[in-house]
Amino acid sequence: MAILGLWNIADAEPERVAVVDPSGREVTYRELARLADRYANGLAALGLETGDVLVTMVHNGVEAIAAYFAAYQAGYYIVAVNWHLTGPEVAYILRDSEARAFIAGERFAAAAVAAADAAGLPAAARFSVGAIDGFTPLDSLGSDRDGRPEHRSTGAPMLYTSGTTGKPKGVRRPLTGADPDDVPLYATVFFGLFGLAPYDDNVHICGSPLYHTAVLNFATISIQLGHKLVLMDRWDAEDMLRLIDTHRVTHSHMVPTQFHRLLALPAEVRVRYDVSSLRSMVHGAAPCPPETKRRMLEWWGPTVTEYYAATEGGGTVIDGADWLRKPGSVGKPWPWSVIKILGEQDGAELPAGEAGLVYMKMGVSSFEYHRAKEKTEESRVGDLFTVGDIGHLDADGYLYLHDRRSDLILSGGVNIYPAEVENVLITHPKVADVAVFGIPHADWGQQVQAVIQLADGVDACAELTAELLDFASSRLAKYKIPKSVDYLPELPRDPNGKLYKRKLRDRYVPAT
Repeated sequence: MAILGLWNIADAEPERVAVVDPSGREVTYRELARLADRYANGLAALGLETGDVLVTMVHNGVEAIAAYFAAYQAGYYIVAVNWHLTGPEVAYILRDSEARAFIAGERFAAAAVAAADAAGLPAAARFSVGAIDGFTPLDSLGSDRDGRPEHRSTGAPMLYTSGTTGKPKGVRRPLTGADPDDVPLYATVFFGLFGLAPYDDNVHICGSPLYHTAVLNFATISIQLGHKLVLMDRWDAEDMLRLIDTHRVTHSHMVPTQFHRLLALPAEVRVRYDVSSLRSMVHGAAPCPPETKRRMLEWWGPTVTEYYAATEGGGTVIDGADWLRKPGSVGKPWPWSVIKILGEQDGAELPAGEAGLVYMKMGVSSFEYHRAKEKTEESRVGDLFTVGDIGHLDADGYLYLHDRRSDLILSGGVNIYPAEVENVLITHPKVADVAVFGIPHADWGQQVQAVIQLADGVDACAELTAELLDFASSRLAKYKIPKSVDYLPELPRDPNGKLYKRKLRDRYVPAT
């Protein structure tokens, strides 16, 4: 039987490589376990106890992984903060989560200092990767203590939803009190959905920031299962191909934006690298245009696997071969998950083919929005919950997503799903990125607005707008065609592909 778990593997195979950091430095399981022990001991010496919260805001590196495992074995909640946030936004999370300690990277020093000051975090609870005024270097945390912490129990991530509308919500589950050396069955079963077994020469490449829920889960589960983790500091299309070739990468967690940029590479660059080691390149987090998916499947074969899930739990999965039979679907529910489509008004379950709110349930697992009981209750119907996505199930039980309820455009009494329009426009060769949303209209209630980022070397002009609208008109009903098209040098996305549509909408909708 395979030996699983960071500390167990560190004891059994101390020299096995756990992490390759962005500089190319190899870190063994023994080294990673010892670093996690040091951090955990240091935090305990500060007075942190089971159920307390550690917040991190650091770039991809060994320190981020070690901090996660320190909290994991000490029974803490760990909040990995999006380092694109401003000081006030980070301060909100520090206060809302009731953070007892904060680790920040020097790249984000200004936001980190402003946040810690605004949240009133004591100087003794501030630590830095690199140098930040008023922060203690992380290297010194627990440096005078050896061995595992005295009190060990399994901690957990506390995840803040992206906050694209309103304040972000902290999602947390009750701690189990389990032994952190016992890897939960869920980890192996979850990876089994993607055909990934423990060890088996698996190598995971992490090209997205570790503050993203799924990215953090895939990276840390990979280590728990004896896989090598290759970290990228900043994602670059050709650099990812180089690392796949060099390290014989088998799996990753990706987003469609990365697919677009990979496909935009010249053909001679793409064929330069050997990607035959790939087994399961998993994508989620954002809708993938069907044409993009087809082109990736043609290049990488059926290794491209899609899933749909929520921070709050539950989900679906579909492999490449299945997707070709059910194009556009995000798959069938995980064996332990339940997916239902309920009517928005009465909450009644809808028949196959009829669109409504997507509700899900994940076994007996439960969650709550931290300090927001009303938000928890609003999201639930019985033991089901929703994150506001609209979709339908077909007769075979495959889920198709339409859009987010909050993004739905209601124009002249007709529902328009922005994702459908975006999926058409993104396939035009002169379009690099696109966002579609509704803006107020005196007669229709809302009208369709498109904001486009053009491909390199393409200039905006009236003729181009006419060309794009004509292209859309050949593929979409007239009422779905954007009434206005604007252009920006770059759309506001985080590195995981999530579009901050609120920031665009705010340009057109006066604050109330």
